[in-house]
Amino acid sequence: MCTMAKKKGAGGTPATVALTRAGVAFSEHVYAHDPGASSYGLEAAEALGLDPEQVFKTLLTAVHGRLVVGIVPVSGQLDLKAVAAAVGGKKATMADPAAAERATGYVVGGISPVGQKRAHPTVLDESAMGFETVYVSGGRRGLDLGLAPRDLVEVTGATVAAIRR
Repeated sequence: MCTMAKKKGAGGTPATVALTRAGVAFSEHVYAHDPGASSYGLEAAEALGLDPEQVFKTLLTAVHGRLVVGIVPVSGQLDLKAVAAAVGGKKATMADPAAAERATGYVVGGISPVGQKRAHPTVLDESAMGFETVYVSGGRRGLDLGLAPRDLVEVTGATVAAIRR
C-alpha cells in the first residue's frame, strides 16, 4: 500500500524530498543495516520481508563517457550490453564507485534512482512494470521506498527495457 509520506525535516533524504515535491505517493521502509552484508539489495528484501523480484537496485554504468543509471531486481544482475543499447550505445562498464557517489550525492549501497545531484539517463528493467509497487533505495543504507513503477519512470525520466540478466 502506498501512502503520501509527510514532508520531513532533517530526517528526509533527497529522494523523499524529490518524491514529495513531485506529488508522488510512496511509503518508507526502514531496517537495521548490517555493515557486513554482502548484498545491500538482498539484505533489504530479507529484512523487510519482500520478494527480491520486487526490490530493485540502482547501479551506475558508463556508456560512451556518460553515466547511465540501471535499475534491476536485486535477485538478478544488470546486463551491461542491454543497458548500453537502451540508451543508444554499444558498450557499458560499471562506473567507478567513487564517481557514482560524486555524481549522485549518495553512498554506494544507498544510491537511490530518485533525487540524485544531477539527472542521468535512466533505464528501468521491464519486469518492474508487472508490480503494483516496487522498492528502491531511499537514499541511505537501511531505507527503501515503495512506489508505483509508473511513478518511478515519470520522476526519473526512465526508459523501460529488458536490462536484467
